[in-house]
Amino acid sequence: MNNKLKWLSAVVLFSFLGWYFLLKQSDYTITFKVNAATGTISQGIIEWTTTQTKNQNEFYTVLEKRNFDFIKHQMKKGNKEMEYTWNMKSVNDSMTSITVGIKDLNHSFYNRLTAPFVSTKFRTEQIEKIKSFKMGLEDHIDDFKIRIDGKRSSEEIYVAYISLKSILQEKAQTMIEFDAKIVGYLDKNKIKIIGYRPYLEVTDWNQDKEIISFNYCFPISKNTKYVPDSDVKFKIIPALKGLQVTYFGNFRTSDRSWFTLLDYAKLHGYKLENKPLEHFLSNPFNGGVESEWETKIIIPFASK
Repeated sequence: MNNKLKWLSAVVLFSFLGWYFLLKQSDYTITFKVNAATGTISQGIIEWTTTQTKNQNEFYTVLEKRNFDFIKHQMKKGNKEMEYTWNMKSVNDSMTSITVGIKDLNHSFYNRLTAPFVSTKFRTEQIEKIKSFKMGLEDHIDDFKIRIDGKRSSEEIYVAYISLKSILQEKAQTMIEFDAKIVGYLDKNKIKIIGYRPYLEVTDWNQDKEIISFNYCFPISKNTKYVPDSDVKFKIIPALKGLQVTYFGNFRTSDRSWFTLLDYAKLHGYKLENKPLEHFLSNPFNGGVESEWETKIIIPFASK
């Protein structure tokens, strides 16, 4: 080996070591795939950290979050301080690749020196932890089914509605809390609900804070005379053109289909308005099997 080649090899080696020990963000990386949208996984991570805090006394702080495909957490438990960096990337219409970068803030150098080559306690514990998360996420995904319908158009509908606001995870509970208000108004004024299949019309979706403003709507006849009320109003929901899915499952997690549509639009080059319209075709108050509750969800194309 000539001197030039030796020098080049040394530069490459020291550059790699400098990156590995000084610049690389994680001590150990775990990668796996899940049949779910990036947003569903992001929600799963948030819910998992809440459970870990409750059951394991691990306290998580979000250091950085971008859209639904990147989350960086710091975890503290006693003297232990860890960082978890989650990257989610859509592989196709149903599959997402997840990469978890793990860093022990107190023993980073030792872990980088040993974890890739030896089955240390650190590596074993982290593999088991992420495996447990993956199993929980897959159990959750098994509770519902999403069918991508593609480009569709909804029908114009005249509704009585009440405007509400909640965090994304509590939209169904918020609807239930105010159901008696709007249904009571309609019953009191002898206004017939057509088909008793309500709509949820999102008017604003703050994706960073995961807060939505929405109208909880019941279809009624266009000839209905409006009786003034401080909360209940009447309006037309116009026909929409956009991307649609059919969701089967509990309405509490129907937003999982929103994430599916966002990923589908990104993969196929569509621009969306991010104001989902849900049409519930089953009445949960009638009971039945949750996996058979059907909802049509459309997110309109963005205006040009």
